[in-house]
Amino acid sequence: MTLLLLGLILFLGTHSARIFANDWTNALIEKRGPVVWKISYTLLSLIGFVMIIKGYTLAQEARILVWSPPSWAGHLTGLLMLLCFILLASSKRPKNIIFAVLKHPMIIAVKIWALAHLLANGSLAGIVLFGSFLIWAVLDFRSSRKRDEKAVRSHQESAIKANWQGTLPAIFIGIGVWIVFAFYLHRLLIGVQPFMK
Repeated sequence: MTLLLLGLILFLGTHSARIFANDWTNALIEKRGPVVWKISYTLLSLIGFVMIIKGYTLAQEARILVWSPPSWAGHLTGLLMLLCFILLASSKRPKNIIFAVLKHPMIIAVKIWALAHLLANGSLAGIVLFGSFLIWAVLDFRSSRKRDEKAVRSHQESAIKANWQGTLPAIFIGIGVWIVFAFYLHRLLIGVQPFMK
């Protein structure tokens, strides 16, 4: 569990710079340059991510169960992940209605991902992992919305330009990736097959 916690602190701590120390982050980028910041940010994130994966695997081996999820929880999680993949795809599509309305579909996707997996995982390791990401996503979304208040005009302009032609490809991409992940990659990478219970 220690490795998992350290990985979460490193990974989410790095991703929380804008939440808790936005001015300090901007000053550091200005002083060191954006390239140094991006390299440092990426390296720390990767190290934290590897620690999370390894730490979660080790923590799961302890088999500490806090509660037993109902049989339908896995199905609900799988369906919620469909929404997650659509939101993720929408975060990278120009003129996307979903992006224009929600402003931060990727952060919302992390919220749904974490909540969905909390429903289907009753282990202590699962609660620590997904609970940490859920708390981070809630705080990051709130921080991002505050920063949005300074750029309302640009968001309004993007909403006007958004259309279904820019939205439908993201929806289809999200559905396609979800199908591949839910019915093949999740079992291959994670060892759990959604929709099997």
